[in-house]
Amino acid sequence: MAGASAAKTNRRQVKERKQEVLYDRELEDLPPELRWREWILRVEAVIFASAEPVSRETLARVVGKDCSIDLLIADLIEELRGRPYELVSVAGGWQHRTRVRFAETIRASTTPTRGGAPALSEFEAMVLVAVGYFQPVTRGELSKIFGKEVSRDTIASLRGAGFLGSGPRSPTPGAPYTYVTTKHFLSAFGMETLRDLPNIEALEDAGLLSRQVVQNEQLSAETESDEE
Repeated sequence: MAGASAAKTNRRQVKERKQEVLYDRELEDLPPELRWREWILRVEAVIFASAEPVSRETLARVVGKDCSIDLLIADLIEELRGRPYELVSVAGGWQHRTRVRFAETIRASTTPTRGGAPALSEFEAMVLVAVGYFQPVTRGELSKIFGKEVSRDTIASLRGAGFLGSGPRSPTPGAPYTYVTTKHFLSAFGMETLRDLPNIEALEDAGLLSRQVVQNEQLSAETESDEE
């Protein structure tokens, strides 16, 4: 079985190398201006076709090895300046997004849209935000943050939507599962990193989150672990 798996991997690698040879990334037969233009079009095509943000590593596969991805992206952003959509940096990559000022127009059209964040209840959205701040965090810790139970159904719904994943087991008694946010969470809500989350102090002032509760729980868990 192991030998068959290795052979399959080797065949795939050979196929990828052949494709690399056949695909002209460098475009050395073109003058510099046309070469740059073709690279821009290639990058735009890949980003347009992708359902998820496209990473720098992915884009590097379709342009010359000495080509600056950042300069290509900058030129593409400038070209799209007058369009109703733009190129944005989210979740560690780039993605086409409709400009905010056209959101009402799109809603009025009632046309189905691709991607974006599904409709969440206010509580589900707040649970997501809490996981973003305190991850890895257990369901019990989330319940203490909100002062009411965060149900398994709520967690299952957020996991099913691709927003949450499993983190390491908690060091607390019973070693419960912890939860973390995913790259899809960042992408769906237009964030580059978790630093783009809403200001936690404002959420605490509004009584929506309690950072102190989680810190106390974590301190208690560390104390119990030391005693053992």
